[in-house]
Amino acid sequence: MQKMDKNDTLEPELLLLSESPYDTPDPFRSLTDPAGLAAIGGDLKPERLIHLYQHGFFPWFSDEDPILWWHPLERCTLVPSEFHISRSLRKAVRKDNWQWQINADFERTIRYCSELRAQTEGTWITEDIIQAYLSLNQLGYAFSIEAWHNKKLAGGFYGVAMGGFFFGESMFSLRPNGSKIALLQFCRLSPALGVQQIDCQIESDHMLSLGAKMRSKRAFVSDLKTLIPTPDRNTGLLGIAQSNAPIDIVI
Repeated sequence: MQKMDKNDTLEPELLLLSESPYDTPDPFRSLTDPAGLAAIGGDLKPERLIHLYQHGFFPWFSDEDPILWWHPLERCTLVPSEFHISRSLRKAVRKDNWQWQINADFERTIRYCSELRAQTEGTWITEDIIQAYLSLNQLGYAFSIEAWHNKKLAGGFYGVAMGGFFFGESMFSLRPNGSKIALLQFCRLSPALGVQQIDCQIESDHMLSLGAKMRSKRAFVSDLKTLIPTPDRNTGLLGIAQSNAPIDIVI
């Protein structure tokens, strides 16, 4: 017989956030319909974003919606050492001149993520979201992870880093494999950077093909407590970003 956990018996609750940036929804009371919605309202100021990311919540909403905060019922995560390098990806890296940088062009990265997604399926990366993450970037919490091809930005992703976690937000590619190559190099350097887990948020075939796996909410929350005891900035990522030196990608 399966043992019941007290978290399995909690009634779902949608929390209306107050003006305090430290309101914390209970992740085990997020709604089942729509799945994972945990709170509504508040703002996108850095203090609130940092606090809620530490506890596994992220904002996701359209222009016409109020601010919505999510904590999915299951979590798609990638352990860097489990990143899957396909034959085609190896060939792409070996064939061309690729380099890798952090925060060489954060604003262009997030705007490409917004614009390219808007062309295909619509985007939640509104101007308010862009300005919020630009503020986090200036404070040393948000980073763009970039692949450059012949000195031109070719792809990448952005997200929030603290403790042993990197919370991925969105990816883009201007050349085939651009975002994959950015992620490949990030995973290779993650042990030296202290990044033990990459949050991919919700399930996608793309991330699962790269080695991501689904984790229960209970396991994910436990990892958060272990890897982010305090919301400290990732000094390894900051160091690479501040050096502004491109890194050659070689396989």
